[in-house]
Amino acid sequence: MKTVVSYSLEDTQKFAKEWLASLSQRDEATIVGLYGNLGAGKTTFTQAVARELGIEEPTTSPTFVIEKLYQTKHPFFKRLIHIDAYRLDAGRELTALDFETLVENPNNLILIEWPENVKEILPESHLKIRCEFVDETTRKFEFE
Repeated sequence: MKTVVSYSLEDTQKFAKEWLASLSQRDEATIVGLYGNLGAGKTTFTQAVARELGIEEPTTSPTFVIEKLYQTKHPFFKRLIHIDAYRLDAGRELTALDFETLVENPNNLILIEWPENVKEILPESHLKIRCEFVDETTRKFEFE
């Protein structure tokens, strides 16, 4: 496990770039669970990843729409799928969003906030990032 501390948005951007560069393409989508309380940096980290993927449109938390899809300029991650499972009670609720098809595509990078709410639908092999609020400008990220 790697732990990094971000003291600024610039730090978070740097960590997101390094993390993204460390990923390799899989046979299925790369699924990442972003764990942490409100204000822990989950959406900010996702926004930093989106910038590194070449996404120019604003990336906001999909709390009310549950899922947002973005086309990227990355060599093998062609789509970023940002899911906020905060309002979900079970993984089966993701089936209405055609989650199984999204998972089958190796060109998808799927970032899920509040993954503990849909844990029964996530593969054991999903990547985990634990986000922690330290103070108003500081966040801690643990990459598993």
